[in-house]
Amino acid sequence: MRLFRLSDRRRRGRAGDRLRVAFVLLILLLLEFYLRPSIVEGQHGLPDFLILVLLLLAIREEPGVGALTGFLIGLVIDVLTPARFGAGILANVLVGWGASWGRSIFFADNILVNGALFFIGTWVRDVLMLLFSGTPLRALPVEVLLWAPLQAMSTAVVGVIIVVIFRDWLAIRIEA
Repeated sequence: MRLFRLSDRRRRGRAGDRLRVAFVLLILLLLEFYLRPSIVEGQHGLPDFLILVLLLLAIREEPGVGALTGFLIGLVIDVLTPARFGAGILANVLVGWGASWGRSIFFADNILVNGALFFIGTWVRDVLMLLFSGTPLRALPVEVLLWAPLQAMSTAVVGVIIVVIFRDWLAIRIEA
């Protein structure tokens, strides 16, 4: 009887955790689809809230779930901007799987590690999308060395702010 009560409490606690994480992810999705398009017409360097959704989920789950989340987010990206359908899917699957797998190597309870994860994840995803979508070679250096790091930096800053504000909800301990 006592074991049954403990498992019910754990189940309710996990459901509450999932609801809080879902709320944070909903905020990020609203920012992506309502705030971001209204800021500026050319969106170079703006934070990418979809990659934050992917990375926040990937560091909480197993690599398979990270890859599946990457697939779904990549599908959304490819449907919205179908330059080369499949480039977004492949890039996001690789980043989701890699971030989830990297969680076992790096501990995601440090603010610097989180910031680096958001920066590297965004930059790698952008570079992979450029390569997979067939970006001309003469445009590649500017995109890879200027615009991708600028977007990665702004995404990392926003990601760190989100982690600091919602650290209890995301179950991320922050150590400086």
